[in-house]
Amino acid sequence: MPRPSLLSVTAVVVAAAIALPVLVVLQNVLTPSQGTWRHLAQTVLGEYVLNSLLLMAGVAAGVIFGGVLTAWITTMCRFPGRRVFEWALLLPMAMPAYVMAYAYTDLLQFSGPLQSALREWMSWRAGQYWFPDVRSLGGAIVMFALVLYPYVYLLARAAFLEQSDSMLEMARVSGYSPRGTFLHVALPLARPGIVAGTALALMETLADFGTVSYFGVQTFTTGIFRAWFSLGDHTAAAQLSAALLGFVFLVLLIERSTRARAGFHNSSHRKQLRHVYQLQGVWAPLAVVFCAIPVVFGFMLPAGVMLHMALSSGDAQFGTRYLQLTFNTVTLAALTAALAVVLALAVGYAARSGSRAVRGANRVAGLGYAVPGAVIAVGVLIPITRLDHALAQMVQSLTHTDPGLLLTGGVAALVYAYLVRFFAVSLQAVDAGLSKITPNMDSAARSLGLGPAATLARVHAPLLWRSALAAGLLVFVDVMKELPATFVMRPFNFDTLAVQAYNLASDERLAEASTAALTIVAVGLVPLIALARMILDPHRVAGRQ
Repeated sequence: MPRPSLLSVTAVVVAAAIALPVLVVLQNVLTPSQGTWRHLAQTVLGEYVLNSLLLMAGVAAGVIFGGVLTAWITTMCRFPGRRVFEWALLLPMAMPAYVMAYAYTDLLQFSGPLQSALREWMSWRAGQYWFPDVRSLGGAIVMFALVLYPYVYLLARAAFLEQSDSMLEMARVSGYSPRGTFLHVALPLARPGIVAGTALALMETLADFGTVSYFGVQTFTTGIFRAWFSLGDHTAAAQLSAALLGFVFLVLLIERSTRARAGFHNSSHRKQLRHVYQLQGVWAPLAVVFCAIPVVFGFMLPAGVMLHMALSSGDAQFGTRYLQLTFNTVTLAALTAALAVVLALAVGYAARSGSRAVRGANRVAGLGYAVPGAVIAVGVLIPITRLDHALAQMVQSLTHTDPGLLLTGGVAALVYAYLVRFFAVSLQAVDAGLSKITPNMDSAARSLGLGPAATLARVHAPLLWRSALAAGLLVFVDVMKELPATFVMRPFNFDTLAVQAYNLASDERLAEASTAALTIVAVGLVPLIALARMILDPHRVAGRQ
């Protein structure tokens, strides 16, 4: 048997670390939970299931409707402002759902500016009119749909751009109207991308804690936190986490089965799209309005509300506390991003020419993003806490001093949870970069006597700096926005911007929460700018405005 390389061992170890939290959660499924699980099953478990299903159904309908139609309009139609909407439709991705929930609550609540203005204009009093409650299941669906539709928009737009112009021309010759071409030709061909984007949006919905908790919507994520903190039953929390994983695996199964059945392949030579629709008359302003709605309500309006609160209120926090929170958040994000990039380079390259086991480890390491942060927190804390107590007892027996909690008392366990949650993001970016490097370079390096590690460091790393930078930036922003894992696993008296925004908003101190929330949004805009430049089709179609 050949001796395994350092990169191969690294790939297997990383895959095992990614799989550990899920295995811990699943291992606790059959463990007795001191009667807590029976109590949950008799009282709130049905509500968790129903709310999660309704939330998934509503969000799926919203992101498909908004993402697919905007992708089709900006790809196949010509109207004033189309070039702006191509990238502006991505802006809601920078807005965490819980930040949008805070903004719309301030805007739409009874004491907010909108209802106050309506009562003044119409001379209404409390109880004399009906106004929708934003802090409800329907409100949560709208928040998620506005934030997550860019996942479908991105993949649907890419699918439409890849479609052969000759097929669209054949549909036109066959007598299909623009509506018929969209429904019977373009939409079926783009189905795999649409389903994949919807699956990503649903996994983000299931992983959310800040929005559903703030709106009072009882889901599996809020149940996990209640079982952990209020009931003090770690086993029940793990069992709820396993149930939440069942929903995630169901979404993944549907996505995989749909993609496997999709036999739509474009075997024709890619050509520049020529068959486009020039919108005229009332259709052009309607297209502008339709594309502007998600941009305005998904980014501009909530960002403006938070900015107004931060600038006009004396409660905005820009002092020493804000600087400390920013330092904590940036430090965690930078450390996690650096580790994720280094490990992704090692794991990605090991799978490039490794054995079947190493390639399997690469696939396992890429599954962490599908696991919600709350599940990862439970799966990490249970074994880490036991290890921490064992280490403390061993040190105390040797030194006769109590060292305290060595792992969970610091940021080590939190960074590990971040790596489990977001390592897949960096790995996908690195794999995409490696796929563009010809295997002949590996052969040439081996012929010169370079081993795998030396080949990665001296040959591939310089060629992958753009992919590595993109991977690090994406992980950095994801860590800044992450709330569930941070909320559970942060050390004592150690908060981040996301936790600060959630705590203040939960206490109805929205003006004070606006500062931290705006900082998260501002940082999230950085990768979006780069992403917008990449998704714009380099082959500009004819008839452009």
